[in-house]
Amino acid sequence: MTLKYTRRAVVAASLAVGLMAGAMGSSAASDRIMLRLATAGSETDQRSVAMAEVFAPMVKDFADYQPGYNATLFAQGTELEAISRGNLEMSIASAQELAQFFPEFSIFATGYVHQDAEHQVRVFNDPLMDPFKKKVEDELGVKLLSVMYLGRRHVNLRQTKDELTVKTPADLAGVNLRMPGTDAWQFLGSALGASPTPMSFAEVYTALSTGAVDGQDNPLPTVVDAKFYEVTNQIVLTSHLVDLNYIAFSKAVWDSLTPEQQEVVQKAADAAAESGRKKQLELEDSLASFITEQGVEIYEPDLTAFRDHVQAQYVGSEFAASWPEGVLEKINALGN
Repeated sequence: MTLKYTRRAVVAASLAVGLMAGAMGSSAASDRIMLRLATAGSETDQRSVAMAEVFAPMVKDFADYQPGYNATLFAQGTELEAISRGNLEMSIASAQELAQFFPEFSIFATGYVHQDAEHQVRVFNDPLMDPFKKKVEDELGVKLLSVMYLGRRHVNLRQTKDELTVKTPADLAGVNLRMPGTDAWQFLGSALGASPTPMSFAEVYTALSTGAVDGQDNPLPTVVDAKFYEVTNQIVLTSHLVDLNYIAFSKAVWDSLTPEQQEVVQKAADAAAESGRKKQLELEDSLASFITEQGVEIYEPDLTAFRDHVQAQYVGSEFAASWPEGVLEKINALGN
């Protein structure tokens, strides 16, 4: 709580200065503007590619797009404050980062809140998001333009399907599942029915190969990149976290644009998000075939059983205390 309060206080103190600096730094509507994007992603990251190949060409008539990859412009986690202070125009921000300022955003980083990529878009464009977006604009000086799809996290196990078939959370009882070390991640592991084990990502491959843990959870691209398919035998398509990012834009710069330019920027952001989403989904589909060819079995459990069980664990927990009343139900109603 101290961290949230301190960061919020810093932002509040700098917001007035940031808005003024952003307004002064922006050229008149008839002049070109600089749009610098700070991201921790690499140049080949699907989000980076979408912004460079789709967003940038669409705004080129009035804006110069300048990306900073691998956190070269600003350190990861500091981009939103940089926008607030007027030192940056754009970033790709996570719900987890926004939750450091506004705890209610933790709902969008919670198990089974988003059901798939299309559901993410419906939620982002629904009126239920309006109070969230407005608060970020009013208190942080950041406008959330669009939502980007990162991928679905699944349970990846050493056991073969003959040794352990997972259909419901009860089937994960006693399974030592590596999860990232924060309390929120450990809570999600327990909510899935497993026994979560905190461990750094760098240790996971060895732990799987030796049996120190029974499994791990990550999107399929990570399973391939880290070669976890070499030391596991099955992937249960739990899709327990459909991860996302937001395209974050300086509200001061936005306000300096003409209505026509604002429309172009919004369309460019939506088009970039859609392009990245399609490519990421295609990548996930192609990787599923590759992983199967390596001898790993892939199958889908009872997703309704998992979703109901996990969401029930959050009700009344400290993680749900900041969620606005009725929002979870509205999000669920937008599902398939």
